[in-house]
This record gives sequence, structure tokens and C-alpha cells, in this order.
Amino acid sequence: MGEASRRGVLKGIAEVNTDSGYDLNFDPVERDPAGDVDAYAPLSEDILSKTRARHIIGCTTSWSRKEVIPSLERLNGALWYPVPYEGFEASDRIVYTHACPNQHLLPLLDHVFRSHGKRGYLTGSNYIWGWEMNRLAREVTISAGGEVLGERYLPLGSTDVSRIVEEIEALRPDFVLNQLIGPSQYEFIAAMAGLRRRNQYFANPRCPVLSCNLTECELPVMGASADGIVAAGPWFRGMPTMPTGRGREEDFGSSFEAAAYASVIMLAQLLNHRPGAENLPLSQLLALPVARRLGISARTHHTRLPVAIARVENRAFHVLNTLEPLEGDPYLTAGSDIARPALRVVT
Repeated sequence: MGEASRRGVLKGIAEVNTDSGYDLNFDPVERDPAGDVDAYAPLSEDILSKTRARHIIGCTTSWSRKEVIPSLERLNGALWYPVPYEGFEASDRIVYTHACPNQHLLPLLDHVFRSHGKRGYLTGSNYIWGWEMNRLAREVTISAGGEVLGERYLPLGSTDVSRIVEEIEALRPDFVLNQLIGPSQYEFIAAMAGLRRRNQYFANPRCPVLSCNLTECELPVMGASADGIVAAGPWFRGMPTMPTGRGREEDFGSSFEAAAYASVIMLAQLLNHRPGAENLPLSQLLALPVARRLGISARTHHTRLPVAIARVENRAFHVLNTLEPLEGDPYLTAGSDIARPALRVVT
């Protein structure tokens, strides 16, 4: 996933640096934390304190994103975050260029409620993405008159999925919401494929496994086991690209790559013909009229994105439904036809 984002960034940089319409060049500075969460903050501090770079594009997990926020605040940096996340955040140091729950989870649940039913099973990796996404899914499912039959978590990296699959087989839910990541997800998807082969109740398209972060960049690892997964996202291969203000289509390997590319292009347009603007706070940059044209909210720093629901068939995504672009609504404050959770503030 990180490599997919990196490809998008480098593609965007190469385009900006060869486009005479820009009066700037980007000089990439790279640091690789190698997935070690403890390395993100020191490396972001290294970038912001030892180089001229003010804008960082990166982080693949919510854990790593939250690790770098204090460094951004202390050293006047900005982060462009190009992957889906769980919402309930609007940092004045971050631009969120991929989807949040009103752009992935809520449309996905609405789709599955209509097409399969409202009896769900929730699973996830034992960290913020899994906790928050499943908390929200539980609230939405119950408020829609549905039922959560079970909820299980695995430590990050664990592949001990047998108990979860056995419980799913016994409970027979209408759908399974999968918030596992990395090797945990791959093992779970393979085990669910085995369940489909041995138990006719789970044969495709019954009881789909749902995902809000699965893209084409992970399908080769899963192979045929991924067939039948239903996912939500702003872009799948074959769709027009995500908005970048460029008014044209591009070819990408996944929405991670597309969102990272879009981050570069949007940043370039914000800085274009504005010498020294790279040192401005994000709040000033995003107050510019060009930010509104690009679909970036000055209030929440989230982007307006299309929404697509797609199913994996023969190792590729096939789009089932698309929605008009939605403003990112990280705190779910806007009206919606989709059931809204009954959340409360706890102090």
C-alpha cells in the first residue's frame, strides 16, 4: 500500500516538473519508516528540521498519521494523507485526500442492507482503524434496525483467524465487515474462501465480505480468494480519475496511487505563482479560491470525492454502483438518507 502511494507521488512530481504551466519544481525528500510506528515522528522531524520541505505526503495507517501530528505542529509542517481513514479528525495540519466514513463505510452499509440484509458480523485489527470503523458500523446497523451478531479483533500481524471463521460459520450473518489489515486480512480472506467452498450457505454472492480500504494494489497477494469481496472507495480501475482540478483522466493502479498523485497536483496548484506559499499555514492555503475549485474544504481539510461500490470478480474490481461526489464529513454532521449513528461526546 505504501509503494502504491509512493508511485502516485513520484508520478505527480514528474508531471509538475515537466509542465511549463507551473512556475515551480518539486524536489522530493524521502524517508522510509519501514512500517515501524516509532520511526514516523523522528523521520518527519528530520524532514522538517533538516530540509526545506514543509509538506509531507505519506503515512499508510491512522496510527502513523497520529504519531506525526505533534511534529507537524511543533515544526510548522503539513501532511497530505492519501489513504482512507476512520473519520472523527480534522487537524489543521493535515489535508485528507482519500475517503472518510461518509464516503466509504456509510454508502457501503447502505448498499449491503438493501442487497443482503442487516445482520452483520464485525472483525478488525486491534488498533484505531478497526475500533472506530466497527464502532460506527455497530451504531449504524443498530439504528437501521439491524443486528450485530459478533465482533472480534486480532493483534496487528496475527494470522490466527480460525476462531473468527468458525464463529461466522455458526452465526450465519448476512454480511461480514472486514477491518483487518495486512497479513491478518490475507489469511482471513483465504479462510473465508475455504468456507465458501465447503459450506453452500456462504457461496458467492451470499454473505459478502465488505471492505473500506481494499484496492487493486493488494489483489495480487490474495489471488482468487478475493473474489466476491465488496468494497467502497472513490476510484477503481476503469473509472474516471479522482478530481485533481486537471480536467482529464489518468491511469493508476489503485485509488491509493490516484490519491497520492492528486495530493501532489493539488499542492502544486495551490503554490503555483505564489512564491513562498509553501511556508504558509494550511489554513491560509486552503482559504484560497483555488482550494474550493479543487474540492478541498477550508473548514475540515477533507476533499470532495466520488463514491463507488465494487465487487471483486476474476481478480479485478467491477463497479456495481456509483454516487455523485460527496464532501468529506468527518464528524457526520450533514444530513443523509443513510442511517446516522447516535453518537455522544464523552468528557
